[in-house]
Amino acid sequence: MMQAIRDGLSVGTARLRRAKLFQLKTVRRFARGEDGLAAVEFGIVAAPFLALMFAIMETALVFFAGQTLETAAADSARLIMTGQAQTASYTQAQFKTAVCARISGLFDCANGLQIDVQTYTGFSSISSALPLDANKNLLTNFVYNPGNPGDIVVVRLMYQWPIYVSLLGFNFSNMSGNNRLIMATAAFRNEPYQ
Repeated sequence: MMQAIRDGLSVGTARLRRAKLFQLKTVRRFARGEDGLAAVEFGIVAAPFLALMFAIMETALVFFAGQTLETAAADSARLIMTGQAQTASYTQAQFKTAVCARISGLFDCANGLQIDVQTYTGFSSISSALPLDANKNLLTNFVYNPGNPGDIVVVRLMYQWPIYVSLLGFNFSNMSGNNRLIMATAAFRNEPYQ
């Protein structure tokens, strides 16, 4: 009887050893296995990579919009500098329509574009401060005064561009509401038009 118990125990012990050895081999094989390693690595790198890509695309889009607004400011300021806007008696709305014709497609011109045309006595008296209040909201006290021949005029075009990517410490906004103020300025002396 004792022999039968010993034989039973040795068989059970052998099975247990084989099971532990099998588990150990399985764990080692799993640790050495490289199946799915690329998917795991991509999962680790994907979020920062995509955030960086979106930040680069948004930065490029903001700079492109700024250049487009600068070109529109230079082109539309020429209407005032040469006296075309004054002789045609442009109102602020008509001047805005002329500006919007130069930037259609990229901006919501009718609702988002702000225009400020002011006359100054000298170039040194021109203010270059952003038109934002203490809470970083856009001021709305803009005027349209294209001046007379020989006057110094400053044309400012402003647009509130919405910023969507503000993660990983990247925040391109300079206004409240996660917006960036894109502003283009043209300062000149009116020509002696008739």
